[in-house]
Amino acid sequence: MNRRYRKTIIAGNWKMNKTASETKAFADELKTMLPKAKWCDILLCVPFVNIPAAQKAFKDTRVMIGAQNLHFEESGAYTGEVSAAMLKELGVKYAIIGHSERRQYWNDNDIIVNRKAHAAINAGLYPVICVGESKEQRELGVTREVIDLQVKTALAGIPAEKIRHVVIAYEPLWAIGTGDTATAEQANEVNEEIRTVIRKLYGARVARSVTILYGGSMNEGNARELLAQPDVDGGLIGGASLVPEKFTAIINAANQE
Repeated sequence: MNRRYRKTIIAGNWKMNKTASETKAFADELKTMLPKAKWCDILLCVPFVNIPAAQKAFKDTRVMIGAQNLHFEESGAYTGEVSAAMLKELGVKYAIIGHSERRQYWNDNDIIVNRKAHAAINAGLYPVICVGESKEQRELGVTREVIDLQVKTALAGIPAEKIRHVVIAYEPLWAIGTGDTATAEQANEVNEEIRTVIRKLYGARVARSVTILYGGSMNEGNARELLAQPDVDGGLIGGASLVPEKFTAIINAANQE
């Protein structure tokens, strides 16, 4: 499938890492290394409290700053939570939704992921919706069924004209923070399945336009092979995005595809 129909995104997920001062130091170093991106958009999803510092540090660069989560309600008695409207007013464009760690530790199930996706879209944000199977599910041979259900539930009720604002990230749970990674063929197979589900729901034209990332221990050593796959449109990077040299190497790999 021709990737000219959609953008390539290299997204870093910093999780609960780096203070505001460390964010500035990272930016100062990364800016000296950044290539002139061609087809590659660069996104860093930082902790909520670091969003203003990151925006200031990366001002006048190609690096966009995103969030790692949001609440599905617009406002209310939800101590410690942040709404999509709050993020939008900060100038955030993208927000990760349904990351495996949110699903595991905070019970962000498929229904909650769907509600968060709607909240993001209604506020004018681009949700980066994460889906993926566990090691046990892969060994049982039900990866396709698990992924299909997650994608269908996450996208339920989202109209076709809004799907182009959605990014999907395949992150196999068995490869998150483990050092293991899917082979390039495994990653492309699941990403292709995700696109097939979108095609069945919305048609081929919409499916061609949706950016689908791979997230699961992508690093400077395997990025080029993963990004060469026809249905891998970029990466959701964890640990490697915390190191300027490693993150730059992945960006370079994306620009060469």
